[in-house]
Amino acid sequence: MFESLSDKLDNALHVLKGHGQITEVNVAETLKEVRRALVDADVNYKIAKEFTNKVKEKALGQDVLTALKPGQMMVKLVKDELTQLMGGDAEGINLSGNPSIILMSGLQGSGKTTFSGKLANYLKTKKTKKPLLVACDVYRPAAINQLHVVGDQVGVEVFSDEGNQDPVAISKAAIAHAKANGHNVVIIDTAGRLAVDEAMMTEIANIHSAIQPQETLFVVDSMTGQDAVNTAKAFNDRLNFDGVVLTKLDGDTRGGAAISIKSVVNKPIKFIGTGEKMDAIDVFYPSRMADRILGMGDVVSLVERAQEQYDEEEARKLQKKIAKNEFGFDDFLNQLQQIKKMGSMKDLMGMIPGAGKMLKDVEIDDDAFKPIEAIIHSMTPEERSKPSVINASRKKRIGKGSGTSVQQVNQLLKQFSQMSKMMKMMQGGGGRKMMQMMKGMK
Repeated sequence: MFESLSDKLDNALHVLKGHGQITEVNVAETLKEVRRALVDADVNYKIAKEFTNKVKEKALGQDVLTALKPGQMMVKLVKDELTQLMGGDAEGINLSGNPSIILMSGLQGSGKTTFSGKLANYLKTKKTKKPLLVACDVYRPAAINQLHVVGDQVGVEVFSDEGNQDPVAISKAAIAHAKANGHNVVIIDTAGRLAVDEAMMTEIANIHSAIQPQETLFVVDSMTGQDAVNTAKAFNDRLNFDGVVLTKLDGDTRGGAAISIKSVVNKPIKFIGTGEKMDAIDVFYPSRMADRILGMGDVVSLVERAQEQYDEEEARKLQKKIAKNEFGFDDFLNQLQQIKKMGSMKDLMGMIPGAGKMLKDVEIDDDAFKPIEAIIHSMTPEERSKPSVINASRKKRIGKGSGTSVQQVNQLLKQFSQMSKMMKMMQGGGGRKMMQMMKGMK
């Protein structure tokens, strides 16, 4: 995400990151390039100009020009200002009320129905809630069917009344159903249109005043850039929503909506959608997003995702196996499965500082592990537990069985051997040897 913007900002700040002389003139030139990068990313020109003016004012006011590392200070100022522009601190969802009522709004095609399912899944798995999804799009039968499909995927009940054409009555009936059946969160998916119109605004305003939700979220497709910001403003003027949800952020190389929507509607971005899977939802952290935009990665989010998959008992067993030199391909396969659960590979790589830039032109397919898995599944139990027994004829059989080549089998065995040695060194504290080995690995 934000690949194009990240590259342009990196180029703009390149002069100041170096060790050349830094003057008021090249600070001004750099900020002119930063402004151009923001405008190219579909940020409103007025917002981009205000942003660079604030950075310049702070830079000259903090003696950046005479600092020991002025380039680094300048990057920090840009990062801090970018964080403020996107909202400063992360804002959670309001789950007060019994049940908590969350009203979803947005245009047709913004990803509202899919996000309703993702939110239900998030609240169920991360917040131990019992959500109820409510189908209030009375115009599109496909929308009701879609919500049922999404509900089945995440194991959440869907309330619908397909013969009823009154979304207010459906909402009220759903809330009564939730109270009677122990649901503590109600997520109401409303109708969208292809453009903002009076009928849609009146309908959602009527639902809002009838049910008094704790949280009203506006869902918008981030890839529509400035149009997304303008639509959010039109909705907010009428509905006064509580927060924004940006969907399809994984496909947004520009980032204009994420950067400028907060300053236009003065409402926080609460969640982002980062993929098609039902767990591809993240709380929006402005500081972490600013780090990613500036190519600094997002280690905190990466660690959080790893911790979600971390099993203390399994880790202890694995440690003992490594210590006894018994780490085999079954253990390796188990580790791969845990990595896959953390999200898409491209997204994970983007969280590692510097990796995004290094792998800029590399296509990282989510199916990248499939040949490896196929090779391991073609091994016998003995070969998986004792890779040393795999000779030339076995390699040929494994390659044929997995639909790969002997060369690919050899490559995996070599990398597995290096990784096993590295794990052993990490346990024994052999840091320097491990670094030398890593330099020789792909």
